[in-house]
Order: sequence, then structure tokens, then C-alpha cells
Amino acid sequence: MTLTTKLPYSAADRGWLRYEQKASWKGACDISKIIVHNPTEVTSSAIRELQYGISEMFQVSPEVLELTHISAPGGCIRLAVLGEELPSELHASGQAEQLNEEGYILQSISDGGKNDIYIVGRSEKGLLYGAFHLLRLLQTEEDLTELKLIENPVNQLRMMNHWDNMDGSIERGYAGKSIFFKDNRFVQDDGRIRDYARLMASIGINGIAINNVNVHEVETKLIMPEFLPDVAHVAGIFRAYGIKLFLSVNYASSIQLGGLETADPLDKEVGDWWKDKVKEIYSYIPDFGGFVVKADSEGRPGPFTYNRTHADGSNMLAEALEPYSGIVIWRCFVYNCLQDWRDRKTDRARAAYDHFKPLDGQFKDNVILQIKNGPMDFQVREGVSPLLGAMPHTNQVLEFQITQEYTGQQRHLCYLIPQWKGILDFDTYAKGAGSEIKKVASGSLYPYKYSGITAVINVGDDHNLTGHTLAQANLYGYGRLTWNPDLSEEQITAEWIRQTFGSNEEVYAELRSILTASWPIYESYTSPLGVGWMVNPEHHYGPNVDGYEYSRWGTYHFADCHGIGVNRTVKDGTGYTAQYFPENAEMYESLATCPDELLLFFHHVPYTHVLHSGKTVIQHIYDTHFEGVEGVKSLISRWNKLEGRIDTERYQGVLKRLEGQLEHSKEWRDIINTYFYRKSGIEDELSRTIY
Repeated sequence: MTLTTKLPYSAADRGWLRYEQKASWKGACDISKIIVHNPTEVTSSAIRELQYGISEMFQVSPEVLELTHISAPGGCIRLAVLGEELPSELHASGQAEQLNEEGYILQSISDGGKNDIYIVGRSEKGLLYGAFHLLRLLQTEEDLTELKLIENPVNQLRMMNHWDNMDGSIERGYAGKSIFFKDNRFVQDDGRIRDYARLMASIGINGIAINNVNVHEVETKLIMPEFLPDVAHVAGIFRAYGIKLFLSVNYASSIQLGGLETADPLDKEVGDWWKDKVKEIYSYIPDFGGFVVKADSEGRPGPFTYNRTHADGSNMLAEALEPYSGIVIWRCFVYNCLQDWRDRKTDRARAAYDHFKPLDGQFKDNVILQIKNGPMDFQVREGVSPLLGAMPHTNQVLEFQITQEYTGQQRHLCYLIPQWKGILDFDTYAKGAGSEIKKVASGSLYPYKYSGITAVINVGDDHNLTGHTLAQANLYGYGRLTWNPDLSEEQITAEWIRQTFGSNEEVYAELRSILTASWPIYESYTSPLGVGWMVNPEHHYGPNVDGYEYSRWGTYHFADCHGIGVNRTVKDGTGYTAQYFPENAEMYESLATCPDELLLFFHHVPYTHVLHSGKTVIQHIYDTHFEGVEGVKSLISRWNKLEGRIDTERYQGVLKRLEGQLEHSKEWRDIINTYFYRKSGIEDELSRTIY
């Protein structure tokens, strides 16, 4: 059997699949032969990746042998699915029986003095993920002599949401144009898409929506014969890497495409139109994943127009998809975006819970509610959404944002893995202590039929994929956390650095420090104590303290000459704290127990209020904004140590971004500090320059 050892790389940065040359591999195994029985499309992708990676790293071009009726020769990489004849060692420990549908075993087994490496999966997807894991071990120079591990993905759905538009633009995209679309057509050169599919498979992603949830006129037609052949082509690229394709759809498609006068979900003609449309989609894409829907939010059409509920709307689509095992992913980002800023009782943070909690148990079992990690909108820091874990009878998926809309837009460095780890480890107390968000997402807290994690992606057609080379770490880390949320920040960081920048220990030490420090540094010179939203309207880049303060969007800080913050207490505020289970509700309700970092998210306090740290709120604001600028200087200092140890292109690219971040952090510092000095009239205790 012969497979190509060269992959169709586009002219782009290879991310963490660089496969740079190594002196040798560690272990007694032979990696010059790959043995497989009856390879499928997905298995062939695994074989090609193994061939390519090994040949790049070790200048050995592995021979691929197809196993027929003879036993495998000793000294090889053996790919097998359960049901094939396997060595007794793989069954003795009961490991094989522990595999779930996408899990795999990696194990070294001695055979006649030669060591084989077995990659065993319950399915072909398991083989693919196992192959990438083996390549990761080879890249990071791990010893394979006593290799023995079992891996099962913790989360069932591990998904990416693209907000790409067919004109080539990307909503909240900071890394160039779309890799899928250009000039209202699909791109002709699909090399970047193939590279991207490989990168996603390497971190265990198994679902992708390729178009914006704000579905515009042209994207609405993606479900029509005009574009379905192109959609099917892209679906085929991802299928070869174990990834199902989804589409974001316009809820009013029955009107805009079907010629009906209504999109009422209880109207039989509407339901029949969607059933016919879904049948047509599956005729092009037999393994189509389903629909992602943003309805009744920020001007998008939805069931509210017809006095129907979100359960009515999603169930109608779910019924159409049900015969094909398709699912509806229904976003819970629903709130009043026509709010009167004078109204202190209406609270955008309450909206998702208020809309969806009463509907628990009314959704079909192929509907999943997609819930943002916080109740507002991916702020630098905000409370965890109380809707997560609050609906035991309704499938839920957790939504993160990899693209750095409010965290520096990939011009600033902000490593988000620590933030996401904190959210995943947050205890909801939904079923008492030990009811963490990660258990909601995995479906282990409640017996959800479907659950998992999804995220808004940060990839574009820039040479390095993510605009800022170090922003690749967020993309990699997200995938690793969706596979296993118990992985430590340290392990994820180490894996990414060593695969992306090699094994030099000084490079590793400096980069680890740079990444770990970056989110606290970014937070310190931007939004203090969880208040959020001090950004320029629309594009959300740069400081503008009152940018949204008198707007319709419900994003306020309520700063006056006396104090700052949003009172979300039950006692005399919006009552938002009551949406949490009692243990968290009591913690956030009280000034005595509310964490400093979320104080202004939950409370309106005087500038002279003393934090648990011992500082006043106003002095904290001054200090952190000065410290943030110094923090960016320290990032640059650490990065400068790596000159000559990293290729010039990546070194200079990151340095330019960091230097821009330094100048912008000064802008943040001076505007925020000056605003609150003028608002409060309180001097900085250290008499630093405030304007």
C-alpha cells in the first residue's frame, strides 16, 4: 500500500504541526513501518500524517503495509480498531473495554525482541487522534520505551464556530480574511482549509460551523442548491479528519428562500418546508451535523415574532433534523438590546436565565442550548453564567470565545487558558459541592444526550493563522481543554511551546512565563474588578470609559462622583445574584464574601471602599493601570532574550505586536486613571502622573 508522504501545505505557518528535524527518537521501537488493516478515509488521513511527520522529523519515510491474512511483522506502528486481532497485553488490563467511541490506546509491546507501537481505537476517529498523540510525543521528545496510555475525550461535542461571511470578512476576526469564502463564493484554493482541518483534528475537534451566526443575505443561501455542492466539498475535507460540518442558518429562511409569508414554528407549511430542505441538504452531505441558530437576538428573526417560545422554534427545526440524527444548537445569547440606560432594574446579565430556565424540559432531545461562559459577552472577567447547570432536563453546551474581541484582538497578548480553566472548575453547586461547569459540559452532572464545548474561532488567512503568533496558543489550548478539562495549564503550555518552538529550555522557560503573565497583565491595564465594557463602541478596541454608558445595549458601569459598579444584589439591586445556586448566591450577595476581582460586577461601591487586599477601589484602579504598563515592558524584556533562538520572521512579528501593545497599554492607563481621578477627585497615594 502506498500513500503520499507529502501533504498539500499551503504557504502558511504550520502552527504546532511543524515537525522540525530531531536527532533521533527515544525508545527501542521501530517507526519505519506502518501496519494497517482495511484503511478507511479517516485512517488514511492518520497514516499520511504519520508518514509526513516522521519523515520530516527523522528523515525516515515509513513504509505502509496493509495487513491481510498474515500476522503483522515485528517492529512497526500498528493501527487497529477493536474487533481486529490484538496482542493479549492490550486486553489483560481491561484497557480496550474502557474506550469510548473516539478514544484510543497507545502502547509499546515487545514482539520477538522488537518493539511495536500499537494505536488502537474503538473507531477510526480514535486511530486519527491516537496518531496525532504519537506525533506530539515524538515532537516533544518523550521516551516511548514504556509507552502505555489510554485516552477518552471527556466532552462529546468539541466544536468551532466561525463567524465568517461570504464576502470574505469575518465578524470579530483579527487574523485576515476568511479561509472559506471570498467575493460571495467559496475559495478556489482549498489548501488552507485542509491545513486547518489537520490542525483541528490534532487537538480533537469533531464539529465545525463555517459561517457567521449573524446570517446575512448571501449566507442564507448556503442551504440552497446554488451552494450545496461547495458546502459538500468542504464537508468532505473535514470528514477525512473526523470533523462534522454544521451551518448557521437564518431562522426566517422559509420566508426569504421558501416564498412563504411566515416563519411561525407552529405553522405546518413552515415545518414541511424545513423538512424538505433538510432532506435536500442530507442528499448532498449524508453526515451533516445540523444547524446553529441565533434567534430573537440583536435584530435576528426568531419565534418571538409569532408569540412562540424558543422551545417552539428550536423543536420545529429539530423535528426536521431528527430522522438524520442531526442536531440544533440554539444560542442563548438573547437579551433586550433596546434597553433604556435610565432604567437601573433591567439587567442584561439576567436575560439568558430569565428566557430559558422556565423552558427546562420543553426542548426535544436533539436540541442543545449554547450558553456563553458569562452572562454578558466574553469580557476580560465576569461572573460565570448561572444558566450553566440550571437546566437538568435540557442539553447544554458551553461557549467560549477564542477570538480576542474584548481581550486585545490579537494585537495584545492575552493567554486565555487560565481564564477558561477557572470557568471549567467553577462549582455551580447544582447537585451540591462538586458540581463544576466541566461536569455540566461533559454531561456527567446530568444525563444529557448531547453536551460539550464550542468556541468562536480566531483563525483567518493571515500567514500565521491567528494574527499574533502567540495567539495560536489559545487555539491549541482550547482544543486540549475540550478533550480533557482536567489537563493543567502547565501541561498545555508546555506541549504548545515545545511543538511550536522546539526543545530549547531557555525558549521554553521564557515563553511559559510570558504566556502565564499575559492575562493578568491585560486585565490590570483595562477593566478593573470585573466592571467590563470600557471600550469603543462597535469595534470594541481601545479605551472609552463611557462608550456604552448611555447606550441601548445594557452594558453599564454606573460610575459617578461617589462610586462605581452594578448593583446586582437581591437586597436592593437587580436580583441577578439569586440566579445562582444558594452557595454562590450568598457569596456574591455579600460585600464581605464577594471576591475582589468580581466586586464591581456584583456591587456598586464608593471609591473609598476597602478591598480584601487592603486597598481602596480607587487606589486599586490607579495601581493596577500603572502596573499593567510595567507588565507589558516585562513581556518585551523576556521576549528580547529569545532573539537568535527563534526564527527571525516569528521573532520580529511578535516583537512588533508587543511594542504596539506597550503603547496601547499606556493609552489605557492614562485614559482610565484620568477619568476616575476627575470623576472622584481622589489623589493617587503615590503621586504619579495622572492628567
